[in-house]
Amino acid sequence: QVQLVESGGGLVQAGGSLRLSCAASGTILSFAVMGWYRQAPGKQRELVATATSGGSTNYADSVKGRFTISRGVAKNTVYLQMNSLKPEDTAVYYCNIPTMVGGYWGQGTQVTVSS
Repeated sequence: QVQLVESGGGLVQAGGSLRLSCAASGTILSFAVMGWYRQAPGKQRELVATATSGGSTNYADSVKGRFTISRGVAKNTVYLQMNSLKPEDTAVYYCNIPTMVGGYWGQGTQVTVSS
């Protein structure tokens, strides 16, 4: 079993920055891929970014150039540096580890960007 705990969300003005963190614990402590998703009110959950243990990254077009995903040295942590935040980035952000069946999810952390 794996548990994911996110932190770092909050309220910020447009143009500001936030850094999200996610730490995994449990029976598995090394993961090939970790990522971030987000879900805004009334919308489907969408991929924000993923990072492999080898350093490859992938971003949604809407966040390219503004967000940076990175993995911790211990490989069981993942971070999301969010710069130049926009009101449309307001959502609950979820940490994710994909698996063959469903994947592991954190409880989510709220990010609110005011205009």
